[in-house]
Amino acid sequence: MISASDCKAAVLLISEAVDSGAVLYKACAELGISKRTYNRWKNTDNDYIDKCTTCVRPEPANKLKTEERQLIFDTMNSEEFASKTPCEVVPILADRGIYIASESSFYKVLKEANELSHRGRDHAKTKREVSTHKATGPNQVWMWDITYLNGPIKGKYYYLYFFQIYSVERLLVGKFTIVNPQIWLRN
Repeated sequence: MISASDCKAAVLLISEAVDSGAVLYKACAELGISKRTYNRWKNTDNDYIDKCTTCVRPEPANKLKTEERQLIFDTMNSEEFASKTPCEVVPILADRGIYIASESSFYKVLKEANELSHRGRDHAKTKREVSTHKATGPNQVWMWDITYLNGPIKGKYYYLYFFQIYSVERLLVGKFTIVNPQIWLRN
């Protein structure tokens, strides 16, 4: 957002340039604004103030009340639902004929209270370092890759190769032509 002082300075600079013989749209382009923006700033009487930031906005009619937020928080932290996620709790409550709020509202309330870190039966994710392999000599670490090859029959040719990290030497092990992809599904 451009401040009121910058707007006023831009109008003065463009007016000065136009008075000196510059074309209006080119002068506006130099400052990165459109001709319409310049005209709006020039014709504004109230010091170029952006009223969007100062207006009072009404609260949405469907905003959760404090009691509803507390009910969501108490429900999710009750012994029965403490280890369940909102996508599990909301259907359980619906089966019982209880509606507190939508699933997204449950998530929003839990996120605002920092209660959404981990819920559920499985364990929290643990960060592990990416495994690294170091080869100090030949034949210690080998890698493989299968690459799709374009051919006369689409989706049928693959290129399988192995290579070792130490010398980055690629050795073609074999080429397989799959006539029927259902062969792989049988095994």
